[in-house]
Amino acid sequence: TAQNKSIKSALRTAVKKAYIAIDTNAENKAEAVRLAVKKIDQAAAKGILHKNTAARSKSNLAKRLNASA
Repeated sequence: TAQNKSIKSALRTAVKKAYIAIDTNAENKAEAVRLAVKKIDQAAAKGILHKNTAARSKSNLAKRLNASA
């Protein structure tokens, strides 16, 4: 549905922004990751993402963030 598509689109945008923030070592990288994780959790709660997929995405973000520190 259109609603699922908009949620998924916002999710992908947030995750992309988080990865860009981490890769460019931006000051707001922790905040960007926090927002992306929130979007991932919301999508998983609504059944748009499988919970294991959500966990994997969050894990990859956290791993990348910690490696850049």
